[in-house]
Amino acid sequence: MDSLNGFVVFVQVSEMRSFVAAGRHLGVSASAVGKSIARLEDKLGVRLFHRSTRSITLTAEGHLLLERSRRILAEIEAAQQELTQAAERPVGRLRLSLPLVGSLVLPVLGDFMREYPQIQLDLEFTDRMVDVIAEGYDAVLRIGPPADSRLSARKLGQFRTVVVASPDYLARCGEPQSPADLAHHACLQYRFPSSGKLERWVMRGNDAENELTLPASMVCNNIETRVCFALRGLGIAWLPDFAIREALEQGALQEILSDYASHTGVVHLLWPASKHPSPKLRVLIDFLSARIFPPAN
Repeated sequence: MDSLNGFVVFVQVSEMRSFVAAGRHLGVSASAVGKSIARLEDKLGVRLFHRSTRSITLTAEGHLLLERSRRILAEIEAAQQELTQAAERPVGRLRLSLPLVGSLVLPVLGDFMREYPQIQLDLEFTDRMVDVIAEGYDAVLRIGPPADSRLSARKLGQFRTVVVASPDYLARCGEPQSPADLAHHACLQYRFPSSGKLERWVMRGNDAENELTLPASMVCNNIETRVCFALRGLGIAWLPDFAIREALEQGALQEILSDYASHTGVVHLLWPASKHPSPKLRVLIDFLSARIFPPAN
């Protein structure tokens, strides 16, 4: 920074042809200006000014340095202006980690891109518990309570997990009346990619929650496949209600075993704790808060 200040002083003296006037403009004494120029000349090993009692003029080396210095200082000023603007308006890259719930977030993130075209989304879908700070994420969407004290959190909403099947499947195979009946049905199951374990279907029975051991007619690692297969009458699925809201409303899927369903989840957006989140992060937080779980009409 001392060297940069020396170039600033040099340009000011070059333009005003006076140590006194340059010092007055910069808010320092003429003596301080002279010492700054002397240090710069010593560092560069050249004489920058011809000095006389009446005038100060640039040497050939001074003319060369002035041209370069003006360009450098102009670039620095432009960079400062860009950073100031970035601090005031939402622009730049946002790196997000998201669970494998595309049906929940993709339409909303598409709307976000349309509304904020100067923000570039970098999305990673995974069920892995990423380290937000160490891996350089701007924010993560997580299902479950926040557990990292280094992160700020905003609750986006909650959901219910329901057991569903198509009317066609129920007409062909019958409707289970208790969780135990699921053992005799085609069950569409989810396997966690990171652990290889099947997702538990937690149901309520006799006022207690029991873990079920179910047949696996089909196993996959995403929501969309189970929704598709359930809609085609290929089995019974245990799904978050946000993924099948429209199918339930239209009657394409039917909720079953509603008296036994017991699982609810909560969705949070988490980001590295900071007193001053960037504008691009602030608008993302507000946008997702308003759109992920909109109030029912």
